[in-house]
Amino acid sequence: MSIYVDASSRVLVQGITGREGAFHTGHMVKSGTNVVAGVTPGKGGQALEGDLAGVPMFNTVRDAVKATGADVSCIFVPAKFAADAVLEAADAGIAVIVTITEGVPVHDMIRVTNSVRSRGITMIGPNCPGMITPGGAKVGIIPANICTPGPVGVVSRSGTLTYEVLHALTSRGIGQTTAVGIGGDPVQGTKFVDVLARFQADPATELIVMIGEIGGTDEEAAAAFVAANVTKPVVGFIAGQTAPPGKTMGHAGAIISGGKGTAAEKIRALQAAGIAVARHPDEIAEIVAGQLGR
Repeated sequence: MSIYVDASSRVLVQGITGREGAFHTGHMVKSGTNVVAGVTPGKGGQALEGDLAGVPMFNTVRDAVKATGADVSCIFVPAKFAADAVLEAADAGIAVIVTITEGVPVHDMIRVTNSVRSRGITMIGPNCPGMITPGGAKVGIIPANICTPGPVGVVSRSGTLTYEVLHALTSRGIGQTTAVGIGGDPVQGTKFVDVLARFQADPATELIVMIGEIGGTDEEAAAAFVAANVTKPVVGFIAGQTAPPGKTMGHAGAIISGGKGTAAEKIRALQAAGIAVARHPDEIAEIVAGQLGR
């Protein structure tokens, strides 16, 4: 079962004619995702080629929604236009918005996240790999060939570690319900607790993998949520355990400041909540297999 998207989702892509948008939308189509529209201002009616042949083009999201009934948007537009793209999708009635774009200004995302949350809209990202429901739908850039349907839900701040863990699980014959990359920026549309709540409510998800990293306090908040609300086993990992204080490590949000956000703090919080914490990424699949009796 899916927690955000499935085979019935009708996906449109904003920025589909750009290099990244065209490339990754092609892979979304090949993975079986129901891509019903592309949106690039000024290119409405243009015929797309290759893997995108047959996907209709529109000038606005509103036009695309009216013509196709799209309910999910995937955004590949440049950073300076990303905030407006999200708001355009929200104004057109899109329920799930996945923002792949990185480098979006923080002040833009503060404005956007407040707007979409107030309307009950789910926004994943920005600066994220998106999400995938194996055998159902892929919205973003997670490779479909490293996934397989199964009982494990995955939520991660790190795109690369998401891929590594999915591949390791699949290699052991352990499939996934949905994998969600929430992104590593300081301001995110969706946080760990939002995804954890969805996995807890999903009857098909038997175990949850949560991949965090240094910086901020979202992992500590997630640990408290797990202790109070999650009855399913959770396996965790914190990236950046050897990062020096005061240094940004990869993501804009992965910075230790004022003694807060250290790996040690996060690991203690996870363990206190009863979460099994892997010492390194290779150990995650091993712990999951043991928890599931595989």
